[in-house]
Amino acid sequence: MDIANIFEQIPQMPADTVREVLNQKSIGEYNLVDVRQPAEYEKGHLPGARLIPLAELESRLGELDPTKPTIVY
Repeated sequence: MDIANIFEQIPQMPADTVREVLNQKSIGEYNLVDVRQPAEYEKGHLPGARLIPLAELESRLGELDPTKPTIVY
């Protein structure tokens, strides 16, 4: 992300829509990112979710496949 993108609106989806997307695709067909803290993630997370705490997200974007849709929660 660069400064030019900081004010760009990010598309949001209601939980029901996300659920539909996840049910229609296999785990490897999308990036599912949990931006909570490790202790929260350990208590429970969506199947296939990768933990990247929000404070680390910008520096770890390279870990995500840019050709796949990305869902962040």
